[in-house]
Amino acid sequence: MNLRQLRQFVTLAETGNFHRAAEQLHMAQPPLSVSIRKLEEELGSPLFDRTSAGVLLTPAGEAMLADARNTLLYADRCRNAVLDTRSGEGGLVRLGIVGSATYALLPELIPSLRQRYPKIELELSEATSSEILDGLLTRRFDAGLLRYPVLNPSGFEILPLDRDDFVLAVSDNSPLAKRDGIALSEAAQEPFIMYPADKVPGLSALAMMRCQFSGFVPHVAQEAMQVQTIMSLVASGLGVGLVAGVSRRVMPRGIRCLSLTDNPPGFHVGIALARLPGGNNRTVERFTEHTLRLARVGAHDRTNPDKPV
Repeated sequence: MNLRQLRQFVTLAETGNFHRAAEQLHMAQPPLSVSIRKLEEELGSPLFDRTSAGVLLTPAGEAMLADARNTLLYADRCRNAVLDTRSGEGGLVRLGIVGSATYALLPELIPSLRQRYPKIELELSEATSSEILDGLLTRRFDAGLLRYPVLNPSGFEILPLDRDDFVLAVSDNSPLAKRDGIALSEAAQEPFIMYPADKVPGLSALAMMRCQFSGFVPHVAQEAMQVQTIMSLVASGLGVGLVAGVSRRVMPRGIRCLSLTDNPPGFHVGIALARLPGGNNRTVERFTEHTLRLARVGAHDRTNPDKPV
């Protein structure tokens, strides 16, 4: 039994006539009769009663019809899925994302992607930038949205999407909270909540370098991986923290985020792809092109919480 025979069986069942079925199938009637007879012989049961007016399904044919239709339906879906993936119009993109990408970038990207490429599916996994790079090398991820510069960029293509800068998160109870901006060097004596170098080495290095650019090495009172955890610890009065400017969109109560008036060039959120053998994935290419186009069109500054997402 094969798909060609199943299609012939369904067409014959729906038309009730060998001649009309052969016309729809664009074949001659004798080969159709032979094919149906072979199918019946293989299954060990007649599927049609032949009459002078045409054909009628036997009980065995009736039992087979629904499953035959479903088989053809799923076969067509398989074929279309391959065609969509080959053209890039559909398929799956396994995307690793840093937490800060969820604040502004993803709420723009996902609706626009669904509108432009409704057949592309996204499988999202939150991870650190270093975990995303590892996932690209092991093919766990097809692409990643991460912060860069990264410590070891070799083997990857990283394309910029958004520029961002650190802001200083302080507790509402801190004397610093009365200000809108601050030179980071003015907070040199404050205890800092910093990122652990072994868990988020890229972000940890960026934050540490930012302090060094301002002329001091921070006193690290506590470490935390997630921005929300850092903000909660800052709100508790344990210290101050450097967080991405886009984090102001999700500030918890009891926090103020101060712009850094001595900010050197900051960091970027980019889309990362691994340079691996095995041919191009057109779906990932389409996703990347769309994401870059969205970043170019989106002229608003994502670090400004007063501008709409």
